[in-house]
Amino acid sequence: MLSLLPFCFLEPLRSESKLLLYQKQTYDNAQRLYFSACKEKLECARSMKFFSSAIIAVYRRSFSTKSSRTTKYAQSVCQNRIKKETNRIPKDTKTHQPLFEWAQEQKNIFSHVHRGASVFITGSAGTGKTVLLKHIIDILKDVHGKSKVFVTASTGIAACALQGQTLHSFASIGIQNADSGTLLDKVKMNKHACKRWKKAKALVIDEISMISADLFESLEYIARDIRGSEVVWGGIQLIVCGDFFQLPPVIKQQKLSGKEFAFEADCWNASFDLQVELTQVFRQSDPRLIKMLQGIRKGETDAEDLQLLEESCSMNKQDSLVVWLYPRINDVEKVNEERMKSLGESTVTYAAADSGLEHRKKQLNQGIVPDQLVLCVGARVMLIMNLNIERNLCNGATGTVTGFVPVEDKNARKSDILFPQVKFDRGPEILIEPQKFEIFEGDIVVAWRYQIPLILAWAISIHKCQGMTLDHAQTDLSRAFGYGMVYVALSRVRSLEGLHLSGFTPSKIKAHPKVLLFYKSFTSSNLSHTEFSLTHRVRK
Repeated sequence: MLSLLPFCFLEPLRSESKLLLYQKQTYDNAQRLYFSACKEKLECARSMKFFSSAIIAVYRRSFSTKSSRTTKYAQSVCQNRIKKETNRIPKDTKTHQPLFEWAQEQKNIFSHVHRGASVFITGSAGTGKTVLLKHIIDILKDVHGKSKVFVTASTGIAACALQGQTLHSFASIGIQNADSGTLLDKVKMNKHACKRWKKAKALVIDEISMISADLFESLEYIARDIRGSEVVWGGIQLIVCGDFFQLPPVIKQQKLSGKEFAFEADCWNASFDLQVELTQVFRQSDPRLIKMLQGIRKGETDAEDLQLLEESCSMNKQDSLVVWLYPRINDVEKVNEERMKSLGESTVTYAAADSGLEHRKKQLNQGIVPDQLVLCVGARVMLIMNLNIERNLCNGATGTVTGFVPVEDKNARKSDILFPQVKFDRGPEILIEPQKFEIFEGDIVVAWRYQIPLILAWAISIHKCQGMTLDHAQTDLSRAFGYGMVYVALSRVRSLEGLHLSGFTPSKIKAHPKVLLFYKSFTSSNLSHTEFSLTHRVRK
């Protein structure tokens, strides 16, 4: 992707042929397919024109009054830089390539996937579930074709991380709490949804812990009915991933059946040919921390674990490198706003530029990429995408804004368009440019957002940090609520040195009894001692 691609949208779209030529030069094949498939080119062109004013406003100082000169300059940037490729940030070209050799157990999983088996993958935090899942997605696309593989997740954040869509969006069931028959009727009224269900050869669901048993059963029922097949899930190959010890589903109204988790669904065991638990942890290397986290995951602690937690409390200190984790988003926003104001620096505001199908653009706001980002010199920030893993420029990397650099252009005397310069704690000091975040439906890009890939990082919510790795984190365990929240928060850090607690209540460490029983069903008869340790059972 061109590093200055967002500026291309400033150019007025004067003709359909020019739009198609522009796509050929700057968009990948999936985007071109999207434009031809949506059959709404005029509407797309109008939304593209909207970018002109949106993007111009993006890269202007919020306190600047030089709007007319900025507009002319931005247009000149577009006209003179469409053909110029720059890449100040070395992109990671091995996004899906593991930094290790797959063990035999992983190869066994891949072999099952190749043969069309449905697989459930679970494991504690930091066991490589996401790396494994991304490789499986690549396999599925090779086997079935990109257009027939649908990647989903229970949350917008997890879906955007996989360039997929939310499970509710794929299924077209909305967010209403209804019975299977009502949801099926809703889907049948949507011809595009029916076509999608019939077209699917493989369905990937990430963060399954937040999917309820009723929803899982309803989706399986819908799949069979729409596809006209009595085979489980209508013959769709199902790949499900997640850890039920982490954040649970939100149950607004308890059902008479008493079912909560997806594994309680009547169709759960019948849905999978293979259920696998990853047990080797890679995020942490300290055996004391790993032991403590594994105990907390199951709601258990011993005297040694409690001592480590007490020591983390005694080491509590104000450190600018520490990310505060809060259970509620209101606390996060308050802390970040207060810390920003305390710097007393002039700010630069970046407003995201979105486009795509209108009903799909809503998911962009459900992800971690902000609609509006306000930065200043000294602001603590976090990278929200992998730019170059080998240089530690990965999702969750933290750093400090050291300045703002004007966009260089030989035809402009002075630039009002600024990009932030960030010194990362465990990486280099680099210029951060806008990146493209896409939402796919099969192989079609249905919505995308251009934005600086950063968020403020004095504080973040526990929900948003799920899946991240942090060098330093501080939280108040006495304020945690719900099953799994303590474990999710503590399992983000790499080491005991990076763990800081401002409060600790042992009673907050708890695991759901149903989840404990579910994981006891995994036998240890086939425990492997390879680099990736697995236990598994195969459906008879």
